[in-house]
Parts: sequence; C-alpha cells; structure tokens
Amino acid sequence: MKLREMTKSDLDTIAVMEKELFKEPWTKEDFQREFDENEFANYWVAEIDGEIAGYFGLWILFDQAQITTIGTSKKYQRQHVASAMMQQIEKMCIDNECEFLSLEVRISNLPAQNLYKKFGLDIVSVRKNYYSDHEDAYLMVKAVGGYV
Repeated sequence: MKLREMTKSDLDTIAVMEKELFKEPWTKEDFQREFDENEFANYWVAEIDGEIAGYFGLWILFDQAQITTIGTSKKYQRQHVASAMMQQIEKMCIDNECEFLSLEVRISNLPAQNLYKKFGLDIVSVRKNYYSDHEDAYLMVKAVGGYV
C-alpha cells in the first residue's frame, strides 16, 4: 500500500467512493473547493496496485488538527487501509506539533467509532442534529502532545 497526497485528477474517483460510502457525500466540487480555497487542508489517498483504496482529509489549524473525511473503498475494507491512514494522520499531527486531533462521527457508525477508539480518540460530547438528516454526531478527541 502506498500513501500519497491527493491530486485533482483523483477527484472523480473520490466522488464516486463518497456516494458509495456516505449518506451525505461530499461532491467533487466540495473537494475542489478544499484544494482551491483552504490553506489548512491536507488530502491524501491510499493506493493498492495503483487503485485508490481509501482517502482522508485533515485540516491542520496551527496546533489543532481535524479529520474532515475518511473513507475506504468497499473492496478494500477490513484490509487495514483505514488503520494505515490513521497512522499517517497521527504522523502528520506529530510532525506539525498539533496538541489535539478531533473529528465528528455519526452516533450510528460503530465501526468508525471503534477504529477511532483504537487510535486513542475519546468521545467528549454529542453534537445534536449535526447532520442534515438530524442524526447526532459524537465529537471525538485525542491529545497528541504538541511541542515535544
């Protein structure tokens, strides 16, 4: 498996994966806007044999990092792709001296919650009606350490 920065040429594939994986998928235009307008955005893909197996987005805002999206192609689920991406996220947090890593996750998404817990993120609060379908989200946070 190879991890690399996402490019604009990946966006068609990523948009298709988003639709397959999420109730409220990001569009190609959403990702395009991140590339064009968000100086804090970092988007990466995981490749297996030249095929995109997964992807993630991470905002690094000074000493804070937030996972904006993370997904693994159904074909590659349960093959440690998400774990490899989480390890890359942790590395990026440490390299950028982030104090905290956070994300929101649907309260119904137990597999994702279990992955995040495995990597040391804890549920710290509930975001009521976070999603447009009114499902709540858990805010999960991990202290990364900041300056060493």
